[in-house]
Amino acid sequence: MARIPVMRAVVDVLESEGVDTVFGCPGAAILPLYQALQGSGVEHLIVRHEEGATHMADGWARTTGNVGVAIGTSGPAGTNMITGLYTAHADSIPIICVTGQADSRKLHTEAFQAVDIVEIAKPVTKWAVQVKEAAQMPWVFREAFRVARSGRPGPVLIDLPIDVQKQDIEWDASIDGPLPVSAPVPAPARVERALDLLLAAERPLILAGGGVVLGEAGERVLAVAERLGVPVQVTLMGKGSVPEDHELFAGMAGIQTSQRWANAAFLESDFVLALGARFGDRHTGQLDVYRGDRKFVHVDIEPTQLGKVFGPDLGIVSDAGAFLDAFAAAIDRRGAPAGNRAWIERVNDLKRLLPRREDFDDTPVKAPRVFKEINEFYGEQTYFVTAIGLYQIWSGQFQRAHLPRHYQVCGQAGPLGWEIPAAIGVKKASPDAEVVAVVGDYSFQFLVEELAVAAQYDVPFVLVMLNNTYLGLIRQAERGYEMNTEVDIHYDTVGTDNVKIMEAYGCSGRRVTEAADIAESLAWARKEAGRTSRPVLVEVMIEREGNAAMGTALDNVLEFEPVP
Repeated sequence: MARIPVMRAVVDVLESEGVDTVFGCPGAAILPLYQALQGSGVEHLIVRHEEGATHMADGWARTTGNVGVAIGTSGPAGTNMITGLYTAHADSIPIICVTGQADSRKLHTEAFQAVDIVEIAKPVTKWAVQVKEAAQMPWVFREAFRVARSGRPGPVLIDLPIDVQKQDIEWDASIDGPLPVSAPVPAPARVERALDLLLAAERPLILAGGGVVLGEAGERVLAVAERLGVPVQVTLMGKGSVPEDHELFAGMAGIQTSQRWANAAFLESDFVLALGARFGDRHTGQLDVYRGDRKFVHVDIEPTQLGKVFGPDLGIVSDAGAFLDAFAAAIDRRGAPAGNRAWIERVNDLKRLLPRREDFDDTPVKAPRVFKEINEFYGEQTYFVTAIGLYQIWSGQFQRAHLPRHYQVCGQAGPLGWEIPAAIGVKKASPDAEVVAVVGDYSFQFLVEELAVAAQYDVPFVLVMLNNTYLGLIRQAERGYEMNTEVDIHYDTVGTDNVKIMEAYGCSGRRVTEAADIAESLAWARKEAGRTSRPVLVEVMIEREGNAAMGTALDNVLEFEPVP
């Protein structure tokens, strides 16, 4: 075999793994990789902060289903990536972070920007490794892609000392390829037992979690639900896995991101088939209420997820799609009957009887009205990203999603600032799609500098900001402490001029103060993003101290607005 620079072999691996875009920031300790990227088929976007690179890779991965890649140099570049690694780890998103490192022969001397990033990253990765031999390099990258994709997906960090990067190795890309990834299939006896439990139930629910989206199993969930006549609920990470206008859609239960009628339906259920769901605390609330007298079957690709929050009546280790295939085959073998029509009608009655208002005409604008306008203006093919705060909770309560991977939220880690870089990653993954980031005024400024990346590389998307000039979620949480302190970011008239911030980055923006103007502003933003090929902001000034419905258990969610 010919001898080539080892980093050229790494780029060969990236290309063969299906990576066409990477996000990063060069530095002295990673320049051999940048040298190898020149002239390759991999596009590189230079970020303004390494955390932004990780979130871009995250958004790209959530959209494509492939492994996203972020690049940084040594020292603080790697430590800046930890939040992004944690976010991907928490939400089971496959990304690889590549960091440069000081010369391996000087690591013990406290060399410039030498930090033990492998040990730092281990708690928030599936695998963190430093490559010490050049001949290992392509194989470590192959294994990184395999690890990131396999089982419960997640992030990997690869640390590359500069002296190792500079070496040559023997390599022939024409005879190499990705390592196989196998998905666990369910034990047949457990599939049969799961079907026994479901058929014995009078008011069953299927719960579609994030594993349904990651496993490309949305259509199979709906097919099984239709075959048996079983309503389907989603978790926040599973939102979009089934169409929300379908008769069998039973909403989202939870103590924050939820609907009144969905909580009521869950509390009336007697059986739950949970697919790829973590039973996160914002979904379950108090476990005694959540569990009640109902039976649970928990299907998850990761064995250690079973029983982590509570012991199910039946646990099944399986990829969500593989389980549904086996489950459907068992249904056909038995000729299992369709479910109780009265239960389906009851769920739909609850949907009609227990809505929340969204048709407010108030000034300042009430947050639910913003999501009413979003739902009416954007089509099913639109990609949405949102991060953490009251606006995420309102989004989960009011915003509709119809397709897998089209509603993206950093569900567990909840890093502020995620939206702008994630939207860049989504748009690079799906250039012809319409991409919308729903943001809060505080989160907007955490990684606002990444607007420069979108402007530099002509990456258009729309930002819809709900601006209450507060740390709204923390202000609401402080009610329980009978205080309102250090959460008000209002000053002068309306605080920071976010439209001027957009303009400083060569982008456009518009402030909206009346509900009646939201639809026209969204139409303007769509046209402006197309005209400029850059991000566009629609900043909606909402009431300053509006509260989102939430509680501590599914049966005690407090409503702050009058309900029909």
